[in-house]
Amino acid sequence: MAQDLSTSITRRSLVAGLAVSAAPVALARANNAYAQAKETTKETTSEKSLYERLGGVFAIAGVVDHFSDAIVKNPVVGQKSKNPQLREWHTKNLKRLPGLKFMRTLWVCNISGGPFQFMATKPGRTPLGLEEAHRDLRISPAEFDEVAAELGRTLDFAKVPKREKAEVLAAFAAHKDEVTAGYVAAAKRG
Repeated sequence: MAQDLSTSITRRSLVAGLAVSAAPVALARANNAYAQAKETTKETTSEKSLYERLGGVFAIAGVVDHFSDAIVKNPVVGQKSKNPQLREWHTKNLKRLPGLKFMRTLWVCNISGGPFQFMATKPGRTPLGLEEAHRDLRISPAEFDEVAAELGRTLDFAKVPKREKAEVLAAFAAHKDEVTAGYVAAAKRG
């Protein structure tokens, strides 16, 4: 019976001993994991959004204002464009330019992680969708590229750092197919 009792106690004490000795190790590992996760989160959250790195809504609005005016004057896509739709828009629809500047500002704020929301619609649903808004302008891929180049020149004018400039231009380029859809459709029709 003494042996049974000691075996029973030994098993209990073994299990209890393992639990007691494992607890500090488990807690230490948990604390290390928590500290690492906290440090990773700190690094992640300390990285500013593109919106913040661009300087916020006022800086973005200034860039959009300069860019929009430069587009109007651009010989390839502005008032002297060979594209009759672009030429007409930049001569007869300039009363809409302030609203367009506002919408462009919202779009850049939105895509750069800012607190403003530009509600881009699905193509074909409303006149505000990128494809629908640009369809009748029949913007060719080369004209789109010229607008991107003008945006690049504006970002340089505003002294936007290389990293942020590249991010803005990449976000812009991601919509090339939507913006040039009217040109592509017209070219297919002949």
